[in-house]
Amino acid sequence: MSIYADVKKGPAIEVFALTQAFKDDSNPNKVNLSVGAYRTNEGQPWVLPVVRNTEKNIASDENINHEYLPVTGLDTFTSAATQLVLGADSIALKEKRAFGVQTISGTGALRVAAEFLYQQLKRNDVYYSNPTWENHHKIFADTGFTKLHSYRYWDQNKRQLDLKGMLADLDQAVPGSVIILHACAHNPTGSDPTQEQWKEIADLMERKKLFPLFDSAYQGFASGDPDRDAWAVRYFVDRGFELFVCQSFAKNFGLYCERAGNLTIVQKNGATRDAIHSQLTLIIRGSYSNPPAYGARIVSKVLNTPELRQEWMGCIQSMSSRIREMRQALRSKLVELGTPGTWDHIVNQIGMFSYTGLNEQQVRILIDKYHIYLLKTGRINMCGLNTGNIDYVAKAIHAAVTSGSAASCHCENKL
Repeated sequence: MSIYADVKKGPAIEVFALTQAFKDDSNPNKVNLSVGAYRTNEGQPWVLPVVRNTEKNIASDENINHEYLPVTGLDTFTSAATQLVLGADSIALKEKRAFGVQTISGTGALRVAAEFLYQQLKRNDVYYSNPTWENHHKIFADTGFTKLHSYRYWDQNKRQLDLKGMLADLDQAVPGSVIILHACAHNPTGSDPTQEQWKEIADLMERKKLFPLFDSAYQGFASGDPDRDAWAVRYFVDRGFELFVCQSFAKNFGLYCERAGNLTIVQKNGATRDAIHSQLTLIIRGSYSNPPAYGARIVSKVLNTPELRQEWMGCIQSMSSRIREMRQALRSKLVELGTPGTWDHIVNQIGMFSYTGLNEQQVRILIDKYHIYLLKTGRINMCGLNTGNIDYVAKAIHAAVTSGSAASCHCENKL
């Protein structure tokens, strides 16, 4: 008998299973609203022009080779990434009490952060929003955290942030608990706290001595303005918090498969830098030894070259603008069709995703009958919509909401 005979088949990862089902589907009207990747109005992946040209320049540079990077990555990348999220005038940077280490995208940053928090700071309580990106729980559980909690975030009835519930739940956290916060464009709801609400969250976390871990996957991609999207992180830093920021350059640079990420560490005193850096080095060495260079070189070149950085700013503004246009279009068409419920939340949300409020039965109708693929939570990727399919998708949603099976679920109260 094989030694592998007792290995049980694990559950499918929903978003990748949906993408494969979409690829296998021969229906000409099929639409993929599941995977979190940008698509053009023609429904195609987009390589940012500034990225394409930078790739060519890097490829033609005879001085570049394929030697190993340092364990903690490309210095010009980590310094640019850290400055991008904290701001060029950040007091933490000026006082040399913030630095970054390169990671394998945002997921890798979260894993390295979790390992450090568990091993070095002996943290075992972590809180993430309900709902949140599904990988948050798995990363911290796999690291060894045994006290995993969720805090209220989404008010399904009002279709907005449940700040009161969030604060009440965080108020129950033990001091030192790790609190995962979405820096902007909350995944999956697309609903972010206002600046005043962020201040209330910071007040409570300061009083309770909670540790902020910001997941920043959409800086610049959300609003088109990197400074606006980093407001919460910078506010917490200005308040004097020690914190981590996990950065991804998948969305805002379109480098999905290159896995370029950064973990920014903010301290109270720069004297602790060398010890923290050495322990992060050991964690990375035992995990993947050192990071890949290609994506980091692209990001570094763009962010450190003024004219390229300006061109990149135009690209992220273009992407965020198209998403806002699709939000407006979907809401308008659902209203025109008289679809039950209010749909204002679609335009009030920000970033790639919309938490539509569709229930599992309605999602099943969209997939089985209309070949529109989305997560069972009702989360859709707004980038999957375009002028060629928006009418079809809106009519399908209307049909799913008004169908007999959906009506029996009192969908008017859920949407």
